[in-house]
Amino acid sequence: MSASRASSKNVSTSMNPVPVIERQATAVTGGLPVAGVEPFSTCDWPGRLVATVFVAGCPWRCGYCHNAGIQSRDAGTLDWDTVRRRLAPRAGFLDGVVFSGGEPTLAPQLPDWMDEMRALGFGIGLHTAGIYPDRLARVAKRADWIGLDVKAAPGGIDAVTRVPGSEARVWRALDIVQASGTPFECRTTLDPGCMNAEDLYRLADTLAARGIRQVALQLGRQADGLPLSDPARWPGAAVLDYWRERFVSFSWREA
Repeated sequence: MSASRASSKNVSTSMNPVPVIERQATAVTGGLPVAGVEPFSTCDWPGRLVATVFVAGCPWRCGYCHNAGIQSRDAGTLDWDTVRRRLAPRAGFLDGVVFSGGEPTLAPQLPDWMDEMRALGFGIGLHTAGIYPDRLARVAKRADWIGLDVKAAPGGIDAVTRVPGSEARVWRALDIVQASGTPFECRTTLDPGCMNAEDLYRLADTLAARGIRQVALQLGRQADGLPLSDPARWPGAAVLDYWRERFVSFSWREA
């Protein structure tokens, strides 16, 4: 999914980089499910102070991914019991827990994790690229808010993910999220190597025609943190103004 930079020492949030991540000092092998926990984030759920749980594993290979270090399931270093013990004392202080990744719906335990966090008093947020629509359908109503990555305009999603068949999954996932009734945001990370201004106009029209109200565009970044484009030149003010006019809520994120 659309992600900020990660390394063997840290994992950043999906939409913006964050300074500190709690992880075990020594990596543990054996397919542990969680790659890291950000104890305090203000950017993973708009308007909320949350902790973010990064689930290890993602089958897609988006060129701008800044959590490439946790694409493998072997990137997990934390078992769920450890995560729960870390988060439980923050109940009542934090607004919620966001499950991110990687791709959190990859974990079959996700419904149970969400239920456990809700029982502790946390609101539940979810970041997903819609890779597993059937699994998303099982958890969409468990969430209080969903951030769904819509990788590109119709016809362009497979070029971003580098995995054939991705596109059908994304649009089906959007159907599921809309039907769930859970508040959500559609987010797109901009990669000039895979899309142009006309694609962004088409994507805005596509989402608006589906009744989407809350959207965000994020500037893609290289692995070294440098932006993939100069936003003043691309996508440019005209594209951003078009998106602002088309939606009730529009966010532009450069970081």
